Amino acid sequence: MIISRTPFRVSFFGGGTDYPGWYREHGGAVLATTINRYCYITCRFLPPFFEHRSRIVWSRIELVKERSEIAHPAARATLEYLGIDQGVEIHHDGDLPARSGLGSSSAFTVGLLNALHRLKGERLDKAALAREAIHVELDLLKEGVGVQDQIATAHGGLNRIDIAPDGAFAVRPLAVANARVEELQRHLLLFYTGVPRSASEIAQAQVAAIPQRQSELTAMRRLVDEAAALLAATTEIGEFGRLLDETWRLKRSLSARIAPAFVDDIYARARGAGALGGKLLGAGGGGFMLIFARPDDHQRVLTALADLLVVPIAFDDRGSEIIFEDTPRYSRTVLKGQRYRRYDTNGGKAR
Repeated sequence: MIISRTPFRVSFFGGGTDYPGWYREHGGAVLATTINRYCYITCRFLPPFFEHRSRIVWSRIELVKERSEIAHPAARATLEYLGIDQGVEIHHDGDLPARSGLGSSSAFTVGLLNALHRLKGERLDKAALAREAIHVELDLLKEGVGVQDQIATAHGGLNRIDIAPDGAFAVRPLAVANARVEELQRHLLLFYTGVPRSASEIAQAQVAAIPQRQSELTAMRRLVDEAAALLAATTEIGEFGRLLDETWRLKRSLSARIAPAFVDDIYARARGAGALGGKLLGAGGGGFMLIFARPDDHQRVLTALADLLVVPIAFDDRGSEIIFEDTPRYSRTVLKGQRYRRYDTNGGKAR
């Protein structure tokens, strides 16, 4: 049995420039961190003692006889991509709800790839893991999403991610003092709006608007440079909140679907209570909202948003990792190409 743990991510700046429709022409850049809330994937080869051949447990329980019958698109595509035709059992558990703007779909794909590779006796470095997750989601599943989530959740940490027009990427941990990182964390509040959304559908609207939103995306890309420089300097940290407010105003202008009226209301209440900035995470439409406020103003913000669930967070710097590994003999024999066999009780010959 293998268990992988993959962190969710919070994207601060540059979201939108990681879509192929933008970076293939202009290149992209993102400033993001992973947090101490995780996606857990448990998997093992399933012994052939059941009527079903594979069991996939997520928001539903699938008992299937053929890999092609698996309804979960990422699970089916990943098993096909890795050429795993043995029966498997896969369990998904998440600390936070899916479709919430924290990169949960990509965390699932990254974590599943990590676990299944290890089940096969293979180890991938974090960059290879991210590239494979991008391939599964963009090339195999044809999801209309960007590439920052796969890269961020695979690597972990507070990073600047640069994406070249050919899709190559570089992950650069920010050279920021620990005290500065802790100061940034103390200013952040994460709220759940209670409304899930489909990132792919909202992202499609953003992608379609790219030709008409060149100036906005260019400005969002510029803010990555400004925010990275600010964190590396001794500038008053409140300026980070102002930059978040600027990027949110730019982002919400990309599509009417990004900021429904209830999202504008949440943000207005937070600002009225003293928040310096913030943004809706992910593609938009719902999910989690990040608020930046001075610690002394947190209680006022919490009171203003008392109808929402607040989630305490801290930064994670480990990325996707295997936290449990135990491969019983039957798993190893399957990996060597051997199979369980039935024997003729009369002649003792395998059949």
